[in-house]
Amino acid sequence: MPQTMTAIAIEGGKGPADALRPETVTRPEPGPGQILIRVRAAGVNRPDLLQRLGYYPPPPGAPATLGLEVAGEVATGSGRWRAGDKVCALLGGGGYAQYAVVDARHALPIPGDLDFAHAAALPETVFTVFANVFEHGALKPGETLLIHGGTSGIGTTAIAMAKAHGARVIATGRGAEKKAQALALGADIAVDAKTEDFAAVARAAGGVDVVLDMVGASYFDRNLDALNPGGRIIYIAALAGPVLEVPVMKIMQKRAVITGSTLRPRPADEKARLASEVERVVWPWIAAGQLKPVIDATFPLGEAAKAHAHLEAGEHVGKVVLLP
Repeated sequence: MPQTMTAIAIEGGKGPADALRPETVTRPEPGPGQILIRVRAAGVNRPDLLQRLGYYPPPPGAPATLGLEVAGEVATGSGRWRAGDKVCALLGGGGYAQYAVVDARHALPIPGDLDFAHAAALPETVFTVFANVFEHGALKPGETLLIHGGTSGIGTTAIAMAKAHGARVIATGRGAEKKAQALALGADIAVDAKTEDFAAVARAAGGVDVVLDMVGASYFDRNLDALNPGGRIIYIAALAGPVLEVPVMKIMQKRAVITGSTLRPRPADEKARLASEVERVVWPWIAAGQLKPVIDATFPLGEAAKAHAHLEAGEHVGKVVLLP
């Protein structure tokens, strides 16, 4: 193996998309319990944009390089993994590179017949949806899930996972085209958030039991209006306001639960537990063809700046992936 590799650095430590630059760095060495992956594809996610801007620093011990999910071949094995195994993995950082190290427990076999690009689009979104919608939100078959941003990487994955689980899905998107795309992706009902009141549409359809929200404060009141008694609102981002004004009496009347989480800072043991559950529950859906990641665009690793600009433009449907 080469002793050096190409990785993407942020010129000046933080900045706009064009601050991303390929550079030659020393190839990482795996430590105890870690594997080294020859990266063939790396997912691009909104937390990467936040880190590039200086708002989401990596947790202690994680690489400074961007990149939270990869797919590729095991170069140095550990635990269940041997050299040559094809895996995808959830990382604390370091995915925008030709090689990456990861806790062996946070890697999973590439399911079904997925190629590297589609496999690299799985870990960050699938782990996030599973932890929040299925564990914190306790979505049950027959319940209704309201997904904001239904055509995003998280949204497309959440639609497919909820449908595979036997739930009904209402998805929002900004514009008539996004509404049509959400329906094509499998949503039972789609709402143009620019022209329609999603709470009114949801109430007319019988209300919702779980809300997956990455918008934040500006949607909170209408989320509550849409919610059935005993419903759960889950926050995974706050793109339109991080501070909620909470109507306590309404929450009491609806017996509503408001929760949320981040994935990256979770302890290694917790991520390992999640990986095991995802392999048990979600991987069979992929093998059965019930779930396949939606890829909007791929870019060569050296064009990471273009990939970030594309994601920031907000017109994508599904995931953006880098190909080292």
